[in-house]
Amino acid sequence: MKTITFDQIKTSSIALELDELNTDAIYTWTEDDFAKYNVPIGNSRFPITDYFKITVEGEANSPDEVKMIMNGDMGRVKYIGFRMSGGEVIVNGNADLHVGAEMSGGYVLVNGNAQAHAGREMSGGKLEIMGNTKEFTGASYIGEWRGVTGGEIIVHGNAGKQCGECLTGGNIHVMGDCDILAGIHMTKGTIEIDGNVNRWPGGQMKNGNIVIHGKLGRLLEGFVENGIVTDPEISGKVYPGKYIQYTGDIAINGKGGLYIDAEKNRDKLSAYSEGNDEYISLGDY
Repeated sequence: MKTITFDQIKTSSIALELDELNTDAIYTWTEDDFAKYNVPIGNSRFPITDYFKITVEGEANSPDEVKMIMNGDMGRVKYIGFRMSGGEVIVNGNADLHVGAEMSGGYVLVNGNAQAHAGREMSGGKLEIMGNTKEFTGASYIGEWRGVTGGEIIVHGNAGKQCGECLTGGNIHVMGDCDILAGIHMTKGTIEIDGNVNRWPGGQMKNGNIVIHGKLGRLLEGFVENGIVTDPEISGKVYPGKYIQYTGDIAINGKGGLYIDAEKNRDKLSAYSEGNDEYISLGDY
């Protein structure tokens, strides 16, 4: 097992780009190799050792045997874990744009917040963010129509707009709240949101499932209510409790599943009445 530790010396007002330094590329590197490397910063390159003290311990025969530890505020360090196929990356701080983007294997942990496009177009592996994320988490890149195809993303905080845009596989779990248009254009996979959702989840979704445990602000008109389901099993996972189930987005003949907590969203029930205690308690279901 090889451990490569990046201890931050100083930050840069222009973001460092680490797309060339994933576990696949550096599993054979020594401290001397890092001393020779110039990292892209804007239109120029500078010695990476100007920004990090890098320590290498142990040996590795493959990317799976590499653990990268990044200590400091990586809020101006982009592409951490980009296109990695194995190994482990631990960021003890915040991360800039594209953390875990296009990764196909391995594990990336951010002990802080992440900027936009976290985990975009992943095909495998696991990305875990202990704080909040900005927009387009687990989404496609601008101009593309295929987002995450596999793997798992866990956000312990809140997620910004269009989380899971163009999702075509894999799972995204947001443990906090989520902004507008979660799962827009999705065709497969599952998005689970523990907190509240601003509005319009699943816009133009064709398939896949969205599960919301909190309060939904506004639902798109393209979703048809199917009634209450209890303890639904979705893609092999059971979600305890009662949920209002919808199918949509029928505006594009979509057959996606949207499940929202029935008790917290009883005002969304077509049969709901303020004066009807049976519906208020969901007693008929």
